[in-house]
Amino acid sequence: MKKSFVKYPYLTRDVEVYTRENGHTIVLAHKEGMLVNLSTWVKTGSINETDVNNGISHFLEHLMFKGTHRHKAGYFDRTLEAKGAIVNAATWKDYTFYYVTLPKGENCRDLNLAIELHADMMLDPVLPEEEIGAPFDLNDTAVSDKRERHVVIEEIRMRKDQSWTKVYNTCNFNMYTKHPYKRDVIGTPEIISKVTRDDIMSYYKNFYTPENMTTIVVGDFDHEEILKKLEKEFDFKGRENRPVQMHEPDLPVAETKYVEQTSHINTSYAMFGWLGPKASDLKNTICLDLIGIIFGDGTSSRLYRNLIEKLPEPVFNMINSEHYQFKDGDNFFIQANFKSEKKDEALDLIKKELEKLLTVEITEEELLKAKKKTKSKFAYSAETVSEIGENIGYYVTVCGDLKIIEHYLNELENITVGDLQDTIRKYLNINNAVISVLVPER
Repeated sequence: MKKSFVKYPYLTRDVEVYTRENGHTIVLAHKEGMLVNLSTWVKTGSINETDVNNGISHFLEHLMFKGTHRHKAGYFDRTLEAKGAIVNAATWKDYTFYYVTLPKGENCRDLNLAIELHADMMLDPVLPEEEIGAPFDLNDTAVSDKRERHVVIEEIRMRKDQSWTKVYNTCNFNMYTKHPYKRDVIGTPEIISKVTRDDIMSYYKNFYTPENMTTIVVGDFDHEEILKKLEKEFDFKGRENRPVQMHEPDLPVAETKYVEQTSHINTSYAMFGWLGPKASDLKNTICLDLIGIIFGDGTSSRLYRNLIEKLPEPVFNMINSEHYQFKDGDNFFIQANFKSEKKDEALDLIKKELEKLLTVEITEEELLKAKKKTKSKFAYSAETVSEIGENIGYYVTVCGDLKIIEHYLNELENITVGDLQDTIRKYLNINNAVISVLVPER
């Protein structure tokens, strides 16, 4: 087993990273206090799905809590929640992760129990047919077997009624040509209604392998004892690793792509989207974070001041910018809600602000303010065991290397106005934008 150390900013001890012979990674991080966070991050999400099984990662996440050969459905949650635990999971494009945050208990008794149950769930899910529910025809209104399949389908339907979801999904789909990122993580009712238990178990065996899994424990505990416990409980019993699926990152659109839809709404929505650098490109990723703050984060941002505060007559109800990080290339978005009768004016104003971002140089004052805000967020993320666990999981799974975090603050400090302008020119040209608009039905 290989051992390495990472100097994690704001923590009092180096983080320990262990790579086992089978490829399973264990990360132990010290944080004083009675709470501990235990999580396992799996390097799979919608990135490993196809048009045939889109949504299977999220469906499997639900089913992982439905029992093992040792424990029936509900035992995991019930037992740990009785100890004061928060138990949950999440699925996104690059990963699925499962976590438990709880008081460690006397002599780490409850942490040890959590490790036993968590490892059992991760390595031996039964995926029982009676919990999944039988495949069915969506047009059959007589179906009464309301199992987890129906829970997920209802979740999909509720999301699809949300205006922001419609705008985002359309923008996201049109930013890509072939990459799996173009699909909605949650999938479709048509696929979830038909996918079989065998399909789900096959997916589990393909991607829940030792090399694809990173188990993280954050808190105040004896590292040697917890390491031994993790090695014992995470017994993969010779489970083989599968070849890693590689995907060629898509190129941005060559000219502005405009897509408009209608819906039963009263106001209009717009999202401008761009493809960006890989999350592991630390400098450009931080630059886009800073640009996002300067351009559209909060009441002091350019978009808010110029398009909410200073316009003689109101056009926008809200406007901001967002930066999402992904393994095969980040996304940058401008998103706005505006008065429907002023659609053309609203879109024109956003384009003019974007033009100014490219032509009116960011000031040193704007950069300094954004750096301070970023440092504060980064420091805050080292305050709780949950935030530390998520940060570590992100760097290991999405960036591919926790060591990157050692250079974060230094890289942030050294970024100049010139660096920001270079990143803007490289990634935020209007010709490379997808514009998704949702307006009321006439």
